[in-house]
Amino acid sequence: MTTKDLQPNEFHEYYGRYIDKVDDNCPLIEAFENGKANVTDFFGTIPKAKQQFRYATDKWSIKEVFQHLIDTERIFMYRCFRIARNDKTPLAGFDQNVYIAPSAADQKSMYALLAEFEAVRDHSISLLKSLSEDDLASIGNSNGSPMSGRAAAFVIPGHEIWHMDVVKEKYL
Repeated sequence: MTTKDLQPNEFHEYYGRYIDKVDDNCPLIEAFENGKANVTDFFGTIPKAKQQFRYATDKWSIKEVFQHLIDTERIFMYRCFRIARNDKTPLAGFDQNVYIAPSAADQKSMYALLAEFEAVRDHSISLLKSLSEDDLASIGNSNGSPMSGRAAAFVIPGHEIWHMDVVKEKYL
């Protein structure tokens, strides 16, 4: 299954900006595997002197951006799992800014963030491999809008591409 399999009724248009970043011909699991390599290579090569850099006082540091990717993956895989299991309970949104301060990302080493990311990503891949295409095509309610399990999953690799592009453009 690729992003070409997604239908417009499977996600709110807001998430299209992330889903559109994923290669149309790349299968879901492959997108996660490629993303794991790309994210670890990208964040693993950022010089220590730049890791806490903010391009403006009200913006996140590079470490905080990386933590945001990890936290968002956890949330969207939870959504994917619940929806894939046909849980019709509406899933709440989350305020990404509230998560940053308690994460203490700037106090973590890049090595610790990389290890945390790899553990989360390995879990995500394992979960995706356990779900059928029918499971992933299930549609639930996320943040007040319809969302399929596969759309929730495809947001993740697109979201990381989006943020790596922002880091390249504004931080490095």
